[in-house]
Amino acid sequence: MEYLLKKEVIAPIVIVILCILLCIISKKIVYKLFNFKIAHVNDKRKQTIVNLINNIVKFIIIMISILTLLEIYGIDTKSLVASFGVVGLVAGLALQDLLKDFIVGISIIFEGQYSIGDCVSINGFKGEVIPSNLRTTKLKAYTGEIKMISNRNITEIINYSIGNTNLIIDIGVAYESDIEKVKNVLENLCEKAKKEYKLKDISCLGIQELADSSIKFRIVVLSNYSEQFELDRKMKEKIVLAFNENNITIPYNQVVIHNG
Repeated sequence: MEYLLKKEVIAPIVIVILCILLCIISKKIVYKLFNFKIAHVNDKRKQTIVNLINNIVKFIIIMISILTLLEIYGIDTKSLVASFGVVGLVAGLALQDLLKDFIVGISIIFEGQYSIGDCVSINGFKGEVIPSNLRTTKLKAYTGEIKMISNRNITEIINYSIGNTNLIIDIGVAYESDIEKVKNVLENLCEKAKKEYKLKDISCLGIQELADSSIKFRIVVLSNYSEQFELDRKMKEKIVLAFNENNITIPYNQVVIHNG
């Protein structure tokens, strides 16, 4: 009975229980504080930052608990912490690139440069941001390739998912076509597409280029980047059908062979 009442037995149990309770309580506090104070942050970024803060707080609580346990068993934690400091300094010098990755990763999260699901171009590679970590950023290209980029090497970022962007559609017609008729057909098509696809803005700008074998008209669509691939296909299909109905010719290369 006396053995069970010794601090070497009771204290560790109490410390472990307190450690678990503090981790649970801190997680709830961080979540509530984050919701109250940073409510304008989007859900994906909010979840990422909350997880990061929770992991840091949990690490601090666990480290303090371990040092307290060592102190109870008579281990000199001050000299231990000092030695960890020296080891940490040596490790920091040896792992500078890894530390840079983590620091840049934290900066990207808090600055909201991009979130999971965003379509971005990093160092010239375009793709969708997929679940990554603080050391690397993973991008999945439209064709399926996955590129992993060390955060310290990220120099150029273009985020296509922040706001709307313009989808440009150029359509060529034969020089013999009635220009006013083509323009009217495209303008009517734009009005119908705006209602059907609930677009913010779409317009036919008119003649864009006098090419070698065609007159090119341009349509500009303001839309979300993630929807533009599908929208581009649908609009081109409607344009071909509308031109066929109105006998408007889309030029194409032909080879004429003369027998001698």
